[in-house]
Amino acid sequence: MEKTARIRSRISNASSIAVLTGAGISADSGVPTFRGQDGLWRNFKAEELATPDAFRRDPGLVWEWYNWRREIIATKNPNAAHHALVKLERHAQSFILITQNVDGLHGKAGSKNITEIHGNIWKTRCTACGDISHNFDVPISILPHCKKCNGLLRPHIVWFGESLDPADIKQSMDALHTCEVLLVIGTSGIVQLAASFISAAKGAGAYVVEINIEETPNSYLVDEVLAGRASDVVPLLVNRD
Repeated sequence: MEKTARIRSRISNASSIAVLTGAGISADSGVPTFRGQDGLWRNFKAEELATPDAFRRDPGLVWEWYNWRREIIATKNPNAAHHALVKLERHAQSFILITQNVDGLHGKAGSKNITEIHGNIWKTRCTACGDISHNFDVPISILPHCKKCNGLLRPHIVWFGESLDPADIKQSMDALHTCEVLLVIGTSGIVQLAASFISAAKGAGAYVVEINIEETPNSYLVDEVLAGRASDVVPLLVNRD
Protein backbone atom coordinates (compact mmCIF):
# COMPACT_ATOMS: atom_id res chain seq x y z
CA MET A 1 0.00 0.00 0.00
CA GLU A 2 2.98 2.30 0.51
CA LYS A 3 3.81 2.05 -3.17
CA THR A 4 0.20 2.77 -4.14
CA ALA A 5 0.12 5.83 -1.87
CA ARG A 6 3.40 7.08 -3.33
CA ILE A 7 2.15 6.75 -6.89
CA ARG A 8 -1.19 8.33 -6.02
CA SER A 9 0.66 11.31 -4.55
CA ARG A 10 2.78 11.76 -7.67
CA ILE A 11 -0.31 11.61 -9.86
CA SER A 12 -2.31 14.07 -7.75
CA ASN A 13 0.57 16.57 -7.76
CA ALA A 14 1.29 16.32 -11.49
CA SER A 15 0.08 19.07 -13.78
CA SER A 16 0.54 17.03 -16.97
CA ILE A 17 -0.36 13.36 -17.27
CA ALA A 18 -0.14 10.93 -20.17
CA VAL A 19 -1.64 7.44 -20.28
CA LEU A 20 -0.82 4.60 -22.65
CA THR A 21 -3.28 1.70 -22.72
CA GLY A 22 -3.34 -1.68 -24.41
CA ALA A 23 -5.37 -4.86 -24.60
CA GLY A 24 -5.11 -5.54 -20.86
CA ILE A 25 -7.51 -2.76 -19.92
CA SER A 26 -10.11 -4.03 -22.41
CA ALA A 27 -9.63 -7.65 -21.34
CA ASP A 28 -11.19 -6.72 -18.01
CA SER A 29 -14.33 -5.79 -19.96
CA GLY A 30 -14.33 -9.18 -21.67
CA VAL A 31 -12.97 -7.99 -25.01
CA PRO A 32 -10.92 -10.78 -26.62
CA THR A 33 -7.59 -9.96 -28.21
CA PHE A 34 -8.66 -11.21 -31.66
CA ARG A 35 -5.13 -12.55 -31.96
CA GLY A 36 -4.09 -16.17 -31.65
CA GLN A 37 -6.85 -18.57 -30.59
CA ASP A 38 -9.10 -15.70 -29.52
CA GLY A 39 -9.01 -14.32 -33.02
CA LEU A 40 -9.77 -17.47 -34.97
CA TRP A 41 -12.78 -17.01 -37.22
CA ARG A 42 -13.64 -19.58 -39.87
CA ASN A 43 -10.08 -20.85 -39.36
CA PHE A 44 -8.61 -17.50 -40.37
CA LYS A 45 -6.09 -15.71 -38.17
CA ALA A 46 -6.15 -11.96 -37.61
CA GLU A 47 -2.83 -11.63 -39.42
CA GLU A 48 -4.44 -13.11 -42.54
CA LEU A 49 -7.39 -10.73 -42.63
CA ALA A 50 -6.17 -7.41 -41.20
CA THR A 51 -4.05 -6.50 -44.21
CA PRO A 52 -4.45 -4.27 -47.26
CA ASP A 53 -3.83 -7.29 -49.54
CA ALA A 54 -6.64 -9.27 -47.90
CA PHE A 55 -9.03 -6.36 -48.40
CA ARG A 56 -8.05 -5.99 -52.04
CA ARG A 57 -8.55 -9.71 -52.64
CA ASP A 58 -11.85 -10.09 -50.82
CA PRO A 59 -13.28 -7.01 -49.10
CA GLY A 60 -16.50 -8.87 -48.31
CA LEU A 61 -14.64 -11.50 -46.30
CA VAL A 62 -12.70 -8.86 -44.36
CA TRP A 63 -15.87 -6.94 -43.61
CA GLU A 64 -17.60 -10.13 -42.42
CA TRP A 65 -14.77 -10.64 -39.96
CA TYR A 66 -14.94 -7.06 -38.75
CA ASN A 67 -18.71 -7.33 -38.39
CA TRP A 68 -18.18 -10.41 -36.19
CA ARG A 69 -15.73 -8.42 -34.07
CA ARG A 70 -18.12 -5.46 -33.85
CA GLU A 71 -20.95 -7.75 -32.72
CA ILE A 72 -18.78 -9.03 -29.87
CA ILE A 73 -17.46 -5.60 -28.81
CA ALA A 74 -20.96 -4.09 -28.93
CA THR A 75 -21.90 -6.26 -25.95
CA LYS A 76 -18.99 -4.99 -23.81
CA ASN A 77 -18.91 -1.99 -21.51
CA PRO A 78 -16.16 0.13 -19.96
CA ASN A 79 -14.84 -1.16 -16.64
CA ALA A 80 -13.62 0.55 -13.49
CA ALA A 81 -10.23 1.34 -15.05
CA HIS A 82 -11.82 3.15 -17.99
CA HIS A 83 -14.01 5.18 -15.64
CA ALA A 84 -11.08 6.00 -13.35
CA LEU A 85 -9.19 7.48 -16.30
CA VAL A 86 -12.18 9.68 -17.11
CA LYS A 87 -12.04 10.97 -13.56
CA LEU A 88 -8.30 11.53 -13.83
CA GLU A 89 -8.73 13.55 -17.02
CA ARG A 90 -11.29 15.81 -15.35
CA HIS A 91 -8.85 16.70 -12.55
CA ALA A 92 -5.62 17.02 -14.56
CA GLN A 93 -4.51 20.35 -15.97
CA SER A 94 -3.06 18.62 -19.02
CA PHE A 95 -4.04 15.09 -20.04
CA ILE A 96 -3.71 12.79 -23.04
CA LEU A 97 -4.83 9.18 -23.40
CA ILE A 98 -2.93 7.22 -26.05
CA THR A 99 -4.48 3.84 -26.74
CA GLN A 100 -3.53 0.87 -28.87
CA ASN A 101 -7.10 -0.43 -28.56
CA VAL A 102 -9.63 -0.07 -31.37
CA ASP A 103 -12.74 -1.01 -29.36
CA GLY A 104 -13.84 2.55 -28.54
CA LEU A 105 -14.39 1.78 -24.85
CA HIS A 106 -12.42 4.81 -23.66
CA GLY A 107 -14.72 7.11 -25.60
CA LYS A 108 -17.77 5.17 -24.43
CA ALA A 109 -16.63 5.72 -20.84
CA GLY A 110 -16.36 9.47 -21.41
CA SER A 111 -12.67 10.13 -22.06
CA LYS A 112 -12.20 13.16 -24.30
CA ASN A 113 -8.56 13.71 -25.29
CA ILE A 114 -7.89 10.33 -26.90
CA THR A 115 -5.34 9.42 -29.54
CA GLU A 116 -6.30 6.05 -31.03
CA ILE A 117 -3.02 5.15 -32.70
CA HIS A 118 -4.35 1.90 -34.20
CA GLY A 119 -7.72 3.33 -35.26
CA ASN A 120 -11.28 2.63 -34.16
CA ILE A 121 -13.47 -0.28 -35.17
CA TRP A 122 -16.54 2.00 -35.04
CA LYS A 123 -15.12 4.27 -37.75
CA THR A 124 -14.95 3.73 -41.49
CA ARG A 125 -12.68 5.32 -44.08
CA CYS A 126 -13.57 5.76 -47.74
CA THR A 127 -11.05 4.15 -50.09
CA ALA A 128 -11.95 6.75 -52.72
CA CYS A 129 -12.33 10.15 -51.05
CA GLY A 130 -10.72 9.37 -47.68
CA ASP A 131 -13.69 10.54 -45.60
CA ILE A 132 -13.65 9.18 -42.04
CA SER A 133 -16.93 8.79 -40.17
CA HIS A 134 -18.52 6.86 -37.31
CA ASN A 135 -20.65 3.85 -38.07
CA PHE A 136 -22.25 1.98 -35.18
CA ASP A 137 -24.41 -0.36 -37.29
CA VAL A 138 -24.52 -3.92 -35.98
CA PRO A 139 -24.62 -5.72 -38.28
CA ILE A 140 -23.00 -3.38 -40.76
CA SER A 141 -24.14 -3.65 -44.37
CA ILE A 142 -21.66 -5.58 -46.48
CA LEU A 143 -20.23 -4.06 -48.56
CA PRO A 144 -20.61 -0.55 -47.06
CA HIS A 145 -20.24 2.48 -49.33
CA CYS A 146 -19.47 6.13 -48.72
CA LYS A 147 -22.46 8.47 -48.39
CA LYS A 148 -20.46 11.29 -49.96
CA CYS A 149 -18.97 9.65 -53.06
CA ASN A 150 -20.24 6.03 -53.02
CA GLY A 151 -16.69 4.72 -52.74
CA LEU A 152 -16.01 1.45 -50.94
CA LEU A 153 -15.53 1.86 -47.19
CA ARG A 154 -12.88 0.06 -45.17
CA PRO A 155 -12.47 -0.20 -41.40
CA HIS A 156 -10.56 2.79 -40.03
CA ILE A 157 -7.91 0.49 -38.58
CA VAL A 158 -4.14 0.43 -38.96
CA TRP A 159 -3.58 -2.94 -40.57
CA PHE A 160 -0.49 -5.13 -40.60
CA GLY A 161 1.98 -3.58 -43.03
CA GLU A 162 0.54 -0.07 -42.68
CA SER A 163 2.12 2.89 -40.91
CA LEU A 164 0.64 4.79 -38.00
CA ASP A 165 -0.77 8.23 -38.76
CA PRO A 166 2.13 10.74 -38.56
CA ALA A 167 -0.21 13.26 -36.89
CA ASP A 168 -1.04 10.74 -34.15
CA ILE A 169 2.65 10.00 -33.64
CA LYS A 170 3.52 13.70 -33.37
CA GLN A 171 0.67 14.42 -30.96
CA SER A 172 1.69 11.47 -28.80
CA MET A 173 5.39 12.27 -28.80
CA ASP A 174 4.79 15.95 -28.02
CA ALA A 175 2.74 14.94 -24.98
CA LEU A 176 5.23 12.31 -23.85
CA HIS A 177 8.11 14.77 -24.02
CA THR A 178 6.31 17.17 -21.70
CA CYS A 179 4.29 14.98 -19.32
CA GLU A 180 5.28 14.69 -15.66
CA VAL A 181 3.65 11.27 -15.20
CA LEU A 182 3.09 8.45 -17.69
CA LEU A 183 0.83 5.53 -16.79
CA VAL A 184 1.35 2.44 -18.95
CA ILE A 185 -1.70 0.24 -18.50
CA GLY A 186 -2.37 -3.25 -19.83
CA THR A 187 0.25 -3.31 -22.55
CA SER A 188 3.51 -5.17 -22.94
CA GLY A 189 4.85 -2.09 -24.70
CA ILE A 190 6.82 -4.21 -27.16
CA VAL A 191 4.74 -3.23 -30.19
CA GLN A 192 6.15 -0.18 -31.90
CA LEU A 193 5.71 2.65 -31.42
CA ALA A 194 4.52 1.90 -27.91
CA ALA A 195 7.99 0.80 -26.80
CA SER A 196 9.55 4.07 -27.93
CA PHE A 197 6.78 6.02 -26.19
CA ILE A 198 7.96 4.71 -22.82
CA SER A 199 11.57 5.56 -23.58
CA ALA A 200 10.63 9.02 -24.80
CA ALA A 201 8.72 9.88 -21.63
CA LYS A 202 11.38 8.45 -19.37
CA GLY A 203 14.12 10.23 -21.27
CA ALA A 204 12.29 13.53 -20.85
CA GLY A 205 12.14 13.07 -17.09
CA ALA A 206 8.63 11.66 -16.61
CA TYR A 207 7.71 9.44 -13.67
CA VAL A 208 6.63 6.24 -15.41
CA VAL A 209 4.31 3.66 -13.82
CA GLU A 210 3.57 0.30 -15.41
CA ILE A 211 0.34 -1.49 -14.52
CA ASN A 212 -0.01 -5.00 -15.90
CA ILE A 213 -0.92 -8.50 -14.78
CA GLU A 214 2.75 -9.47 -15.11
CA GLU A 215 6.10 -7.85 -15.71
CA THR A 216 6.98 -6.93 -19.30
CA PRO A 217 10.19 -6.46 -21.28
CA ASN A 218 9.92 -2.75 -20.44
CA SER A 219 9.51 -3.15 -16.69
CA TYR A 220 13.17 -2.38 -16.10
CA LEU A 221 12.74 1.03 -17.77
CA VAL A 222 9.97 2.36 -15.54
CA ASP A 223 9.98 3.87 -12.06
CA GLU A 224 7.22 1.73 -10.58
CA VAL A 225 5.62 -1.58 -11.48
CA LEU A 226 2.19 -2.49 -10.12
CA ALA A 227 1.08 -6.05 -10.80
CA GLY A 228 -2.63 -6.68 -11.12
CA ARG A 229 -5.71 -6.27 -13.25
CA ALA A 230 -6.23 -2.76 -14.57
CA SER A 231 -9.80 -2.67 -13.27
CA ASP A 232 -8.52 -3.35 -9.75
CA VAL A 233 -5.38 -1.23 -9.71
CA VAL A 234 -6.15 1.95 -11.68
CA PRO A 235 -9.08 3.07 -9.47
CA LEU A 236 -6.79 2.84 -6.41
CA LEU A 237 -4.43 5.37 -8.02
CA VAL A 238 -7.11 7.83 -9.04
CA ASN A 239 -9.85 7.78 -6.45
CA ARG A 240 -9.39 10.56 -3.94
CA ASP A 241 -10.23 10.57 -0.27
